[in-house]
Order: sequence, then C-alpha cells, then structure tokens
Amino acid sequence: MMSHYIVGMIRTQIQLPDELYKKARELAREHEISLAELARRGLEYVLSVYAAPKPARRKWTLPESEKLGWKNLSHAKVRQILLDDAEGVKD
Repeated sequence: MMSHYIVGMIRTQIQLPDELYKKARELAREHEISLAELARRGLEYVLSVYAAPKPARRKWTLPESEKLGWKNLSHAKVRQILLDDAEGVKD
C-alpha cells in the first residue's frame, strides 16, 4: 500500500450536527469530491468573504487642546502633562 503525504496540510477533527453532515456528504457525492475537499472549499470561500484585509492603522495624535475645551492650556502643555502622566512623573 502506497501512502500519499500532502505537505502543508493539517489534519483536524470537527463536530457537525447530523443534518448538516448528511447534507454536506450528499453535496460532496454529487460533485464527486471528498467531504474534506468540500470543507476546504467552504472555508476558503468564507475566509475570502469575511477575512478582508484590515485597514492600515493610523498613528494616534493628541487632539488640539482648544478643541477639547481646555482653557489656558496650550497644545504643548497638554501634551507634556499627558506624557508626564504616562511616565508616572508628577509636578
């Protein structure tokens, strides 16, 4: 008996409700493919639809203090207060 090894494949087990298994098995038979191939194709489709690339993260910047309603605090002073607070430094 000759064994076939497929490189880059992971063997796994999944649990399916009886009715889903029966429908999937029948569909696989109709298309003359294995149940494993049907599952792979289904997962590839779902991932192509739902696993859209994530948008690039923008660098966070401190909002302008005037827009936040902080009076008499310049943007530079607010930034310094926040940086000091993040480092645990107190005036």
